[in-house]
Amino acid sequence: MATEEIRKDLRAAVAARQELGPDYEPEIIEGFLAKLDAHTAQHLATPPVQAPKPSREGDPGGLALAIVSVTAGIPITAIAAAQEGAFAIVICWGGLVGINLARSISRFISRQP
Repeated sequence: MATEEIRKDLRAAVAARQELGPDYEPEIIEGFLAKLDAHTAQHLATPPVQAPKPSREGDPGGLALAIVSVTAGIPITAIAAAQEGAFAIVICWGGLVGINLARSISRFISRQP
């Protein structure tokens, strides 16, 4: 997108071309292109402004999911231990960890440009 400065320079170049005639057209074009190159070089030298990283305040769901996972994990652990033993406990906690991990990965992917 052209900036206002570039638009003004282009209008001035066209006005100069109309006033001076076609004899000076190469010089007018070269002058405009030199200004455009300088503007482009300055624009490329300036580092882009990065968007601020989202804060945790804008994502209360992550904390809520972690609290619910731990709260639900306590009775699930007791039931799994009573019914099937240590292997069932590992499976239950693996599921809870998987849910939290999937949410974290989806948040990470959605922040990527």
